[in-house]
Amino acid sequence: MSPKSPFALAGQKPVVMGTGLVALDVVMNTDVHRPPRLWAGGTCGNVLTILSYLGWHAYPVSRLNEDIPSKHLLRDLSKWGCHLKFVYSRQGGSTPVIVEHIRHDAAGKALHSFSGSCPRCGALLPRYKAMLIADARDIAAQIEHPQVFFLDRVSPGALILARASATQGALVVFEPSSVGDPRLFREALALAHILKYSHERMGPLDEMVSTGGPLLAVETLGEEGLRYRSKLPLCTSNDWEWLNAYAVDEVKNAAGAGDWCTAGIVHRLGQRGLQGLQRVTATPLVDALCFGQALAAWNCGFEGARGGMHSVTKKVFRCDIEQIMVGKGPNRSVLEHSKRAEKEVFRTICTRHCQRVEYRVPETLVRSMCAP
Repeated sequence: MSPKSPFALAGQKPVVMGTGLVALDVVMNTDVHRPPRLWAGGTCGNVLTILSYLGWHAYPVSRLNEDIPSKHLLRDLSKWGCHLKFVYSRQGGSTPVIVEHIRHDAAGKALHSFSGSCPRCGALLPRYKAMLIADARDIAAQIEHPQVFFLDRVSPGALILARASATQGALVVFEPSSVGDPRLFREALALAHILKYSHERMGPLDEMVSTGGPLLAVETLGEEGLRYRSKLPLCTSNDWEWLNAYAVDEVKNAAGAGDWCTAGIVHRLGQRGLQGLQRVTATPLVDALCFGQALAAWNCGFEGARGGMHSVTKKVFRCDIEQIMVGKGPNRSVLEHSKRAEKEVFRTICTRHCQRVEYRVPETLVRSMCAP
């Protein structure tokens, strides 16, 4: 890997900490007979796992339960090198489970939707619980100069950790999916150095971005690319700048594309913490945004938010990204398997209901729950 490679690390492995949605993703293709895939997911879970894949020391901070979903989740985080020191699995916590349904419309276009219900019996699956304030204070006392702190959901505990990290020179990256508590949201926005959000989920935040706020704001626009606004000392923009998305020949699933984009931007801009971001000039900034978009485009060729990591070698991954960035998109095939494993998967994950329910949800109802 040459020194100019977008994958290169500037020195020793940088450290990223993050808190927010760390969930177990259950990825199901309703048009193909294959067993569900059980992977670590959620915005925070994906971003930190991808950064670990790119060579970082990644420390997710999460409050899980002692249950079977947490075992699947922790196994996958460990597989990709994430450090689990601050992932607490104990009674009173919760291991969020999110079911992703992938299907195709009449024209063959891939569609996906998310559900928090068991598709076998209809019961609600576990939801997210924020880190406790006491735990956050304990972890804050152990923080040792991370380069980046990431959060996607606001809570008192998340803000404690963000402040502690920022005090030690960390670059704070905030990627909200909703406002939630307006007061906590404003506090998170004031702490953030990079704000990244989806127009589809959040709508425009022009007013918040233009009045104070982060050094860099990035708004993703799906197939239309992204726009960004910089207040960085060496590359201030007077207004929003636009970047087109990379072309994708075959979209198998767009879920997780935004998380890959975030990880790519952080990888290029965050290795030297806040000080490094403040020294960024216009060309490296655009390069970082393009790298993030290339990762997002690559991920669309696989099922699941991080399906590509499970499908190709790291060498192939890097080659694919280089091809995308010069306008050549790789083609990948998906292996088909038996659908028999679906029942067993939810029998173990939906333990409070599926094991006791005598009936099965009619196929028509299952399809209605999968509809976007």
